[in-house]
Amino acid sequence: MREREPLLAGGLVALMLALWLGFLAHTDPRFAGSAWGGVLGVAGALAMTASLAYGLVKRVGPVRRWVTARVSMRAVLGWHMYLGLGGAILGLLHTGHKFESALGVALTAAMLVVVLSGYVGRHLMKQIALEVNEKKALLTRLELAYRETAAELAAHPEQVALLRPWAGFWGRFLASLFFPRTVPAPAAVRAVGLAESMADLEYSIKSHETLRRWFAGWFRIHIASCVVMYLLLGLHVWAGVRYGLRWFA
Repeated sequence: MREREPLLAGGLVALMLALWLGFLAHTDPRFAGSAWGGVLGVAGALAMTASLAYGLVKRVGPVRRWVTARVSMRAVLGWHMYLGLGGAILGLLHTGHKFESALGVALTAAMLVVVLSGYVGRHLMKQIALEVNEKKALLTRLELAYRETAAELAAHPEQVALLRPWAGFWGRFLASLFFPRTVPAPAAVRAVGLAESMADLEYSIKSHETLRRWFAGWFRIHIASCVVMYLLLGLHVWAGVRYGLRWFA
């Protein structure tokens, strides 16, 4: 289940975005006020409210100790994530793709930001960090191999003259033809391949680090958007009660 979690969460996020974009092809002005629309809205609001329990468990010591004695924090976080995603999906179904009121549009926008920022922090940032660590480990191994090859070249300076013909893209391509993987290539050819592999890895690591810096503020965005979303959700529920529960009529 742990291995499938990113795939399942990504599928639910994709479904949520597809439902949101459904307004381009479908609009039902009366669905939100119908019985089924009301049931979906209430269920979505309850699911999103229940997801708040994660913050209570995480920050209140006695509650955390009582809960973690029975389930892991990872499981609690999983419930938080799936309740939030499920609530967002039910909320979008509740709208009937009628985005006309300012409150409804603002609530939908806040809900999307909450889910996307949470997904970025939970899965995307974790995947980026994992890939960076794997590439750094591979870069360390390549650097070791390069130092060994450089020492071999220092012991056989006559091979340095072989470097020039195999430099560049076409040189590497021809080297792969003349020196297949099953045949040990000269140290000079290996040095060129290792140097360019290290350069490619360093560029990839730098790109991942840049992406990680871009998303470094995901937690602050997630918390701020959560506060806004729950305030708007409270206003939305109040408006429904204030102007009559039409969907249960």
